[in-house]
Amino acid sequence: MGPTGDVVNVIQIHPTLRCNLRCRHCYSTSGPEQRGELDVELLEGFLADAAGEGYNAIGMSGGEPLTWKPLSRLLAFARSLGFATSVTSNGLLLDARRLAQLAPHLGLLAISLDGVPESHNRMRNRAHAFEQMRAKLDLLRAAGVPFGFIFTLTMDNLPELDWVAGFAAAEGARLLQIHPLEQVGRAREYELRPPDDLELAYGFLEVARLQRQYREQLTLQYDVADRQLIAREPCRAFAGPAVAADVAADARLAALVSPLVVQEDGWVVPIQHGFATAHAIARLDRGSFRPQAARWKRERYPRFRHLAEQVWADMRDAPEHLPFTNWYAAITTASAHRPARRLLATPVQVTA
Repeated sequence: MGPTGDVVNVIQIHPTLRCNLRCRHCYSTSGPEQRGELDVELLEGFLADAAGEGYNAIGMSGGEPLTWKPLSRLLAFARSLGFATSVTSNGLLLDARRLAQLAPHLGLLAISLDGVPESHNRMRNRAHAFEQMRAKLDLLRAAGVPFGFIFTLTMDNLPELDWVAGFAAAEGARLLQIHPLEQVGRAREYELRPPDDLELAYGFLEVARLQRQYREQLTLQYDVADRQLIAREPCRAFAGPAVAADVAADARLAALVSPLVVQEDGWVVPIQHGFATAHAIARLDRGSFRPQAARWKRERYPRFRHLAEQVWADMRDAPEHLPFTNWYAAITTASAHRPARRLLATPVQVTA
């Protein structure tokens, strides 16, 4: 069990920034003009090492991972090592041939959904993007691939979540993940507004209501940090007592930090895409992962813990009516400006 209390220790892999869309809220500024990508053999070697460090799930993202030709090969390799697998996609490139390749190796396909059709098309910067995505869902059902939706919560679109949940349930989705917008990448260019802590509180109430309404059909996951929960269990934000240096050196990496993120430039960083490389654990083109991870445990883990403790100290005190915050955004932003260490906030699982 990792420091978040979860038994799932996730690696998020971004093998390319190439994408068939140029979405307004894209954190990585992906698009059709992007060409760089990671070598599949490097990723296979990394996953073999990461399995030995206690990681047991991968999520493929991007960019649009369906533009990366070795996708099915890597998923098959990951499954052979015992990893659970998921892919996040805009859904537009799905076809029967791709699904036949992916289906045996894919545990969940997560499709981005940005609100009612008009909002989705505007956010995706493409007319009829919603209609094109919806037309692909029949292929998913026919292939028997479990799927869910990811909704990006902004300061302005909470009223659309009711429609999104109804659509997800009607289409047979298993999961609806609600993830707060972060003002990075292209979202900054379009001046999109992330939800503030008050809006996150309203969001929690709506998510709780919807989970009760769809409890037999749909699981909702709300990607926010609960201040009261972290206060009781600081280890959930990597803000509790640090593991002693000698213990950390001998521990598996998944017991110290999860998720890991493999960026398209080869950097392996904690927590999420864009985390400062001053806190990076490894780079794939600099040799095997495990020796680099061992060095990180010895030399950088204490700084990562210190960063987490600083961020929690800044965020812990808030009015009682603001119990939730976007810890992921705060720690990632702080990683570029402070000496770092280690952290992770557990998404709030809303149950009926």
